[in-house]
Amino acid sequence: MSTEDPNADPASTAHADRFPSEAPVAAPDKEDGLAAEVLALAAENAGLRDQVLRTLADMENLRRRTEREVQDASRYAVTSFARDVLSVGDNLGRALEAVSAEARAAGGDALKALLSGVEMTEREFVATLGKHGVRRIEPAGERFDPNLHQAMFEVPDPSVTSGTVVKVLQPGYVIGDRVLRPALVGVAKGGPKASAAAEGGEGATAAAG
Repeated sequence: MSTEDPNADPASTAHADRFPSEAPVAAPDKEDGLAAEVLALAAENAGLRDQVLRTLADMENLRRRTEREVQDASRYAVTSFARDVLSVGDNLGRALEAVSAEARAAGGDALKALLSGVEMTEREFVATLGKHGVRRIEPAGERFDPNLHQAMFEVPDPSVTSGTVVKVLQPGYVIGDRVLRPALVGVAKGGPKASAAAEGGEGATAAAG
């Protein structure tokens, strides 16, 4: 026996069959999968961004380090050569010191011309080294600095602040911020300490004011 409604419109029935009244709802597990995929892509993007920033930082550090190494190589390229020619300056200085003031005064024009030439050569030697970043150290009267000076002996002198360089046996040289050769010096001892001398100087200044 047929259960169809004899009064039903066949066209309406066919339309209802082809176009359901309610749209299908997305499954919850599919939405969760999309959300998880979005989170994974966001995490991957953050990781790639962090990696790019680290790479850029490493490249900048490498650039700075390379630039510094190039500058150092240029600045200290003459170190070995400069160290080898220091003895030339030492010999010029010794030649001048070998002639006493009396001998200079008693000497003729020839001796004076010779000494003048040696002095000029020594000045030019020091100036040429200076053009290449090499500076001479002659610390007479300065505070002894173990980073720049090498003490060879002590000179008892209560009138001079202890630790003051009173004699330079051999000048020192520095290139850039490096010691090429320390100055060989004699240092005073037995006098007032540096701090006490400074305080005394301040007190004298205040009294004078």
